[in-house]
Amino acid sequence: MIVAYHRPTTLQEALDLLARSEPVTVPLGGGTILSRPGAGKFAVVDLQALGLNQIERQGDQLMIGATATLQSLYAHAAIPAGLRAAIERETTYNLRQTASVGGAIVSADGRSPFAAALLALSAVLKWADGTSTSLEEYFAARKSAVRGLILRVAIPAASRIAFETISKTPADFPILMGAAGWGENGLERLVLGGAGDAPVAIAWSINREGEQMTAELIEKYMQNAYSQYSNQVFENLDYIKTTSALLLRRLSSG
Repeated sequence: MIVAYHRPTTLQEALDLLARSEPVTVPLGGGTILSRPGAGKFAVVDLQALGLNQIERQGDQLMIGATATLQSLYAHAAIPAGLRAAIERETTYNLRQTASVGGAIVSADGRSPFAAALLALSAVLKWADGTSTSLEEYFAARKSAVRGLILRVAIPAASRIAFETISKTPADFPILMGAAGWGENGLERLVLGGAGDAPVAIAWSINREGEQMTAELIEKYMQNAYSQYSNQVFENLDYIKTTSALLLRRLSSG
């Protein structure tokens, strides 16, 4: 339950409010998550007056403000078509009008099409303390580490991705999703989503051992990524593994 509302006009004012331990204070972007009924009492810091909603190209990167709405990102001419497809599957048009990019990242789990697409694009989070972390690093550490305020998300401006889903019907939320990201050197990242705490980056065009990406290598990485899951997550894990491998091979073919 929201017990106090603040709308700071400077970033420092917002950071000072968020640093408080009493009452617990959290950032508010679009409010689609925090406005839901839930346990606990907290204060919110509305970030809308801080100018963090801009989407602009800076050099070879597209810088996306954390409070930009999913719909404004969807409508931006510079984003890859695959990212637009992922945003469309993330949520409804009405919710995209208010849901923020930062909020979607913070609340994302393994079933988030938007998060899967950003991982395929090797997205980097820019924090208020001046540091940067990859989205992959953030997902890996967010349970054990407390971070500050996301200001922007950076993706390569010249990259492209392919995004595909598997669902019971075209209108249903995806059971599985995959994204493949290409950069200047060709295929760079494969991502699989559908369960767990976050989508999983499966493989790179040349992995850490220097092996070229092949269908067999894709399947090996996929099997490793899903070894943590059990039939309690998927009703038919063997089917999911086989289907995942086919999905990723199709994506990697371009």
